[in-house]
Amino acid sequence: MIEKIWFESHFAGWLLKPILWPLSQLFGVISRRRRQQYQTGQKVAYRASVPVVVVGNITAGGNGKTPVVVWLVEQLKAAGLKPGVVSRGYGGKAPHYPYRIDEHSTTSEAGDEPILISRRTGVPVAVSPIRSEAVALLEPDVDVIITDDGLQHYALARDIEIVVIDGQRRFGNQQLIPLGPLRESCARLDEVDFLICNGSKPEGDEIPMHLAPAPIVNLKTGDRADLLALEGDLVAMAGIGHPPRFFSTLNQLGVKPVFCQPFADHQAFSAQELQQLAAKGQHLIMTEKDAVKCHTFAQPNWWYLPVDAVMPAEQAESLINRIIKVKEEYGSSST
Repeated sequence: MIEKIWFESHFAGWLLKPILWPLSQLFGVISRRRRQQYQTGQKVAYRASVPVVVVGNITAGGNGKTPVVVWLVEQLKAAGLKPGVVSRGYGGKAPHYPYRIDEHSTTSEAGDEPILISRRTGVPVAVSPIRSEAVALLEPDVDVIITDDGLQHYALARDIEIVVIDGQRRFGNQQLIPLGPLRESCARLDEVDFLICNGSKPEGDEIPMHLAPAPIVNLKTGDRADLLALEGDLVAMAGIGHPPRFFSTLNQLGVKPVFCQPFADHQAFSAQELQQLAAKGQHLIMTEKDAVKCHTFAQPNWWYLPVDAVMPAEQAESLINRIIKVKEEYGSSST
């Protein structure tokens, strides 16, 4: 219902507006005051010894930030830099904070996205609700920090801000939480360094981006295969910010699952629950984010579909060069 109120102008929004509007205004006051405290020096943000690049958004829910983080890491590695990633670790409860992810870390400890990023990129990844602690933990081993989310985490100073926009849903009714999906007003977009539009048609100076599917991967064996080559009925599931996006991707690839099961973002799965779901067909297909939570009890007919962020070469190069330039300036100022 909340999603429909925010993004589909559901009539319930008008019924609930007398209750939600005052709460939305209060949220805005608290949010603006908190940011002003850091801007005016009443509170001091942590300034890292290496550049910090924030990849975030102004809306609640998923919109493609993690693929952008992975893309940035891979591009910076190719340019000879040593990036690291920090995250709040939402959905996880680590044995301690800050917590550096290793090969034995689980999603229940570190959250879905940090484990995905660590396994996909191989770079240092640390989580903490206080992101500055995670940054400090990685600083000795990296020369640039990428934060997965955290645009509104003003306790951490940043050098470059990148906002990822859901090109399909945009900003919904453009109201602040809880009346709408906004964490900050749309005016905040005028202050960031780069806007990336995930899907649909970008507006203004937004960098167009789409998610390109790669060959599917078997959770049990790691084998890769062509999605269209799978024989038998396919069951699809997605526990991401906007599950219909995944189901739509499958349709665009020419696959029509016999059953699609959306789950809440960051939801934990049980083996029995997914085995019952998979029994509705011959194969179970999920997102890479879901897969990191299912490896320990995966079945031979379970697969995930990796996706890669793709952007126009010229605009992508401009973004990466900006980060490299900031990194070089850090180096010159410290000598």
